[in-house]
Amino acid sequence: MALSRSQVWSPCSYSSSLDAKTLWMRHLNFSSKAGLKFKSLSVKISNDGRNSFTPNYTKLFPTGSEFKKKGINVVTQNTSLSKKLELLDAYEDEYDGAIVDAECLPTSANAFAAILQSSVSYWKEKGKKGIWLKILESQADLVPIAIKSGFSYHHAEPGYVMLTCWLPDEPCMLPFTATHQVGIGAFIINENKEVLVVKEKKCPLRCLGVWKLPTGLINKSEEIFSGAIREVKEETGIDTSFLEVVAFRHAHNVTFEKSDLFFVCMLKPLSFEIAIDEQEIDAAKWMPLDQLIDQPFHREDSMTKNMIDICVARYEGQYRGFNPHRIMSKFDDRLATLYYGDMEVVENNGVLLNEPMWLYDNAAF
Repeated sequence: MALSRSQVWSPCSYSSSLDAKTLWMRHLNFSSKAGLKFKSLSVKISNDGRNSFTPNYTKLFPTGSEFKKKGINVVTQNTSLSKKLELLDAYEDEYDGAIVDAECLPTSANAFAAILQSSVSYWKEKGKKGIWLKILESQADLVPIAIKSGFSYHHAEPGYVMLTCWLPDEPCMLPFTATHQVGIGAFIINENKEVLVVKEKKCPLRCLGVWKLPTGLINKSEEIFSGAIREVKEETGIDTSFLEVVAFRHAHNVTFEKSDLFFVCMLKPLSFEIAIDEQEIDAAKWMPLDQLIDQPFHREDSMTKNMIDICVARYEGQYRGFNPHRIMSKFDDRLATLYYGDMEVVENNGVLLNEPMWLYDNAAF
């Protein structure tokens, strides 16, 4: 689980006196010039928009003098000016841990080793638990030093590696890195009861030559519904609107021993002329539904058969899946997508009205 820059601060309290919610953060340690005493400080981040945070930093010093951080904390809450303790610049998280500021690590390996050791001792003394240490690619020589000091690999992304250290003598409670990849399969059927299918150029031998639904992985920070629309467009050139998630499959030990969530989605075609991605797709076409179902591979594979049967049941109005709804959450002030089934429509005589998918003329996605 990657920690973004906005997660370098942790919430301590909320102020609701203004129209816009104000989030206050508490800084553990900070760099200082000689002659200045430690003072508890707050960083104020105002949420002026629905989805974006605009930082408005308060001045570090009440005297009016401004200071630019240079890397190492030399004044701490319990350190007098006559006896300075060098610590890594770090911020408290909401789980009694600390997050080290990657931008303020010392460039010297020897200095890093010494300051890391004193910082770990200090954090233990203060009862801190989990320590998050992000090391940028340009500082890769610091990684072996941190490993020797008790840190472990947590995850890596382009440009950095994240290390962690659990300080208490008890089972580690830090969350694991991302455990799942997310994929989609798209069921698209036209008014002639033909399904959009593809043959992939690269696939397991047991699937070679099989006509299948367009599939693909969701990108980082991409919605399921928009990822499904994108994958269909990239592979086949067909424009679509998203209707529903009709089912999902959960599998384990897939790519790099990660788990896999595969969402079966129903989309409505908005165009019909096929233009394949020749790097990934060998062929694509509109195939009559009965021919798709009659393929030996689909008849013999229970998972694929069930997926297609569910999609057909939805098309025929015998089943209802989950629609995406964009909703703002007060819990974290984020706009997110909640997938759920709409309320069933019932006729006056009590018979369930199951409308065909073609009544979704104004699909929002």
